[in-house]
Amino acid sequence: MPQLLRLVERSLPAQLLHTLVDRVHIPVTSSSPEGLQATLRQDPWSKSGKYALGWVYFSIILLVFTITMHLYHWMSDRIRRATYKEDVAKSSAMSSPDDDFEMANMPTNNSTHMFFPRHGPIPQQQQQQEEEETFLSFTPLNRLIALLRYFFYRPLPVWRIRPIRALRIRKQQISFPSPGVIFLVTAALIFVTLYCFVPQPLYYASIQFGSPPLAIRAGMLAVAMMPWIVALSMKANLVTLLTGIGHERLNVLHRWGGYICLFLSLIHTIPFYVTPVWDQGGLVLFKSLFRDQDYIYGTGIAALVPLIFLCVHSLPILRAWMYELFVALHVPVSIVFLGMLFWHCHNYLTSWNYLWATVAIWLTSYLVRLCFLNWTNPWRMSWLIGEEAALTILPENAVKVTIPSQVKWKPGQYVYLRMPGISVFENHPFTLASLCSEDFPSGYGEQYRDMVLVFRPFGGFTRKVLNAAIDNGPNHTYRAFIDGPYGGMQRELASFDTVILFAGGSGITAIVSHLLDLIKKMRDSKAVTKQVHVVWALKRPETMEWFKEELRICREYAPPETVHCQFFITAAKRLGPNGFPLPPPSPSRPVSDLVHGKIDKAFHGIASKRNSALIRDEAAGDPEKERELRRENEDGISALPAPTFLPPPKKAHTRPNKPNKLTIPAVNTNLHNANNKSFDFGFPSTPTMLQKNLMRFAFLPTANKKTGWHTEYGRPDIPFMLKGLEREFGKRTCVFVCGPPSMRVDVQRCVASMQQKVWGGGENGRQEVYLHTENYAI
Repeated sequence: MPQLLRLVERSLPAQLLHTLVDRVHIPVTSSSPEGLQATLRQDPWSKSGKYALGWVYFSIILLVFTITMHLYHWMSDRIRRATYKEDVAKSSAMSSPDDDFEMANMPTNNSTHMFFPRHGPIPQQQQQQEEEETFLSFTPLNRLIALLRYFFYRPLPVWRIRPIRALRIRKQQISFPSPGVIFLVTAALIFVTLYCFVPQPLYYASIQFGSPPLAIRAGMLAVAMMPWIVALSMKANLVTLLTGIGHERLNVLHRWGGYICLFLSLIHTIPFYVTPVWDQGGLVLFKSLFRDQDYIYGTGIAALVPLIFLCVHSLPILRAWMYELFVALHVPVSIVFLGMLFWHCHNYLTSWNYLWATVAIWLTSYLVRLCFLNWTNPWRMSWLIGEEAALTILPENAVKVTIPSQVKWKPGQYVYLRMPGISVFENHPFTLASLCSEDFPSGYGEQYRDMVLVFRPFGGFTRKVLNAAIDNGPNHTYRAFIDGPYGGMQRELASFDTVILFAGGSGITAIVSHLLDLIKKMRDSKAVTKQVHVVWALKRPETMEWFKEELRICREYAPPETVHCQFFITAAKRLGPNGFPLPPPSPSRPVSDLVHGKIDKAFHGIASKRNSALIRDEAAGDPEKERELRRENEDGISALPAPTFLPPPKKAHTRPNKPNKLTIPAVNTNLHNANNKSFDFGFPSTPTMLQKNLMRFAFLPTANKKTGWHTEYGRPDIPFMLKGLEREFGKRTCVFVCGPPSMRVDVQRCVASMQQKVWGGGENGRQEVYLHTENYAI
């Protein structure tokens, strides 16, 4: 305290600050009012910083628990795969050579392993396998996790909102957070509420004694939440690195953390109006301390208004309705909010410590993100100019973006794509539908891999991409700037005995890369997986053409009788009275793309100049060699995989708003290259009338469901299917789902019920049934 007083005396407004210090540290004497003496002894203002530490301790406990569970699963999965790989190596080493020197009648009694001894029973390896499984997993912990999953996997019902034409709101489905998120949010809300209202006093006997203690507690808790709220919102953050949870999953905690911060801010604000400063002589004292402040609560309102705006425009309905506006305003308004907090807090107590920590986390995350951008690495050809991208129009209005890139990614990850030639400021996330592996080289060069994005256009950026593909044709290339990859699965599918993949419509994009990677590891004996079941529900059979080649690879190169695929056609082709598709009007497009075209040409010009400079350096003054290198460069650029264009474009990519005519058309093979090998998806040769009439309803699967790949007309009965597949589950099973909310709800409900056989000690020593759900919008 003496050091603080000496520092105050050296400053210019010494008298004013000296009065403020005396007000903060009010000495208690015999002449002090009884109310002041009681309140200062019970909850002094100078020690109110402990309430901010309370939230820090609460968050650290949750973080440590999550890290512990992540390390447990990560270590057990790695040990399980390593043990399996070692067993495969031993088995191959002990197997007899398949050549002319094999001894068919060799006595095995002299073998150290004694596979077939002359006396006694044949030794069993079941006990050794059970000991290994016990070493790899802790049964009480597995049962506790299954018990928690039994409650947290259970979904909440989906709300369906009817379209409102006056507000241009389309039909939507509102999905609530998972029970696990609701539990965390509820626990945090209860904690901060009790931490504000349980300690006494809530108010001082007079406003002259100081600010209401209730307001101080809520304010310190709200400020302490800022570093965590910002950390959970960043694409590259430390929480993701420690827990393995992608930022797209942490974002829901970011939003709810903001709502709790608003709740605490209101608790911080209301007491100042319950005991206003202009009562009991408080206004005179306030003006003597804060002479330069016109309005008493001006700084508080300046911080509260942007916080309310951030929380309101982040509501799911408004965010989906005006997503482009949300992306454009959210970060700038957040910066304004943080600046207003600095102004409002005045470095009281420890408030600025948390605000400076927020700034440090924010800046560090943005610096780390530079490593995730494909145009910030000076050792790559994409430095400052991005990659080249080609657009392919697929059946059912889908768009395929092919980007040969040197960026590495893992199955299930996604990137943010920006194409200045189409839209300068829009940056949208898309799931990577290709596998980054040497088995899938790119025609662009040995160091490149084809990054494939497949999506169905709706509005905004995706609609602009479709319009650009229609207008410019298949031979036009675009500059692509990539931010990522991010996300991915916390655990590897190769660590599970049984894997079940559910996809609905375009949700197959999140599954294809996982499926290819899993089959590759199964072929290389790097996966313990024995059975893979794929269920894809799609409206029309033309959608299968999106990943025809990938499905062919899965069927031909997977180990025998390991991969089973079921396709469910849930709708029919809409045909006109003459039997041909009805042509609707062409999609709407911008009046002029002049600006985007000039920007795209500018990037192409930079890339061409860079290639010319490299060619001149390589030729070293030899004109013949320079001409040859330029000719090869032209061939290299044109070697980008040629996209498929469906003629006529303006009639093939739209559909009418007329009732469906239920027919079962054959796949139009004329739309594809005749040299491609035909692929059998397992369609019935002649659909019966019953199948046509029951097209929109589920019916019992056929008897040959387990024999391989086949297609059915109708909706999949997910509970019935999972109940049948449950009989073949191994010790560890993973259920992966990416589809509409109704599909996710059915899968979650079934997997939650299956946890009973884990924590209850079910048959076959089942250890785990893990569920992974993907966001349908990414």
